[in-house]
Amino acid sequence: MFPSTSENVAWLIKEQAAVQPRAAAIYFPETRDRFGRVAYTHLTFQQLQERSDFFAWGMRNLGVCAGQKALLMIRPSLDFYTLLFAIFKIGAIPVLIDPGMGWGNFLRCVQSIEPEVFLGIPAAHVLRLLTRRYFRSVKINITQGNIRFWGGRTLTELHGKSEPYPIHAASPDDLAAVLFTSGSTGPAKGVSYTHRIFNTQVNLIRREYGIKPGEMDLACFPLFSLFSIALGAAAVIPDMDPSKPALVNPERILEPLRNLPVTYSFGSPALWDHVSRYACEKQLRLPGLRRIIMAGAPVPAQVHERLLHQLLEPGAETYTPYGATESLPIANFSGSEMLAETKEASLAGKGTCVGKPIAEVQSKIIAITDEPIASMQDARELDDGQIGELCVSGTCVTTEYYNNPKATRLAKIADGDKIWHRVGDVGYFDAKGRFWFCGRKTHRVEMQSDAGTQTLFSIPCEAIFNQIPGVRRSALVGIGKRPSQIPAIIIETEKNHRLTTEKILEVAAANPLTAAIRHAFFHPAFPVDVRHNAKINREELARWATEKC
Repeated sequence: MFPSTSENVAWLIKEQAAVQPRAAAIYFPETRDRFGRVAYTHLTFQQLQERSDFFAWGMRNLGVCAGQKALLMIRPSLDFYTLLFAIFKIGAIPVLIDPGMGWGNFLRCVQSIEPEVFLGIPAAHVLRLLTRRYFRSVKINITQGNIRFWGGRTLTELHGKSEPYPIHAASPDDLAAVLFTSGSTGPAKGVSYTHRIFNTQVNLIRREYGIKPGEMDLACFPLFSLFSIALGAAAVIPDMDPSKPALVNPERILEPLRNLPVTYSFGSPALWDHVSRYACEKQLRLPGLRRIIMAGAPVPAQVHERLLHQLLEPGAETYTPYGATESLPIANFSGSEMLAETKEASLAGKGTCVGKPIAEVQSKIIAITDEPIASMQDARELDDGQIGELCVSGTCVTTEYYNNPKATRLAKIADGDKIWHRVGDVGYFDAKGRFWFCGRKTHRVEMQSDAGTQTLFSIPCEAIFNQIPGVRRSALVGIGKRPSQIPAIIIETEKNHRLTTEKILEVAAANPLTAAIRHAFFHPAFPVDVRHNAKINREELARWATEKC
């Protein structure tokens, strides 16, 4: 049913509407009754198809056309998904930026992308009015809501048509969307997604996780739910703030599991750590869930153990897909395999195993450098077991950052007609071809010793401290500049636990991996990324530690 003349991802929804028109595509918690019980509203695949057609006609009548960039500032809702697919149908380019990165960073991203179309909630339009110079490129404004003293149209004022919209014929390598990185490990960058990459990802996710029509996704990370809908599964939007998964009310996650036949969920490790602790304390179970997929940061072994051994039904599985906004997925690893084969090595400071790269991804480990690499011939490839920088290439790997040639030069390596992406992670391959993640390249600590320059990597070192009773998490930071940094370990304790600096340094001295660490600090609550609330902001902690010295 997918036409051979176009690879526009909007055809995926049209196909599902033809195959299962009355099946639910999206559930949204619209309101609550006087007893606090949630009331869902939903769209079937046919309704999603028809409503996105209507919006597409309406936006085209306003002047929205193929090739224009459309910035969305709309919370997860029925309208969010409908508008997104309407934009694809027109051939316009949706732009998604996480506002949780801070308004200064957000506005710089807007200015760099120069959107012609702006779709937002009223508060987003107020921001646009207050910071006009960042939105000078915007010509068409659409508001989700009834207030619009700033001009433009509301969604209810769009003059659409109740007839099929002729989906824009897209070539495989046409720009489909611009998705910004979270900015948690460096400046946020707009990643150029083509229709080929989107369609490849849909097929890979179908294969890796066995997602099929009739399933139901508890969508704790909104972007992943787009793949669920494209694969014919229903997306259930939980009653939560998607920008603060670590602070979610666990009952708001357990509630859809009781109300609806949810079969899988994608969410942050921080969310499932929080929810699994709560469920274990309350002696609850997670009925019906067959798969929990966690990504965004390394997943602690105890989270897999709680889910697999205490909360999920027999035969269920946890997964930790490994990748980045620029390249997803790179590898996939199950929680049961991790607990059986790699847990002990991780605890001993060998890094976190994320599995073997999938067949569609080629990978290399090269010597670490912070400089651009023009050609793969200029890189030095390392042997198995040697820690270096991971590079990947393949049909699910993006080739550029939008309107950002400097970032593209730093992250991409030419190799004939192939482009390699420098993931920014360091680690090594073992004898089985599995990648062991040892941290971000920017988080390595370089110090001088009698033997010359010594490099410490965050994940192996932190594993030693994370096993101390009372430690919730730890962060290795470098004080000063490479290659003459002073390594320090920062500790966040569990609630109501007290530890001493002497205890931390005693553990450090007893292990060859951490013996060079002679400074320890306690921090009340680590700063984390805005998207998954799981990546520790070591840059901010390093600045904090520098002030303490």
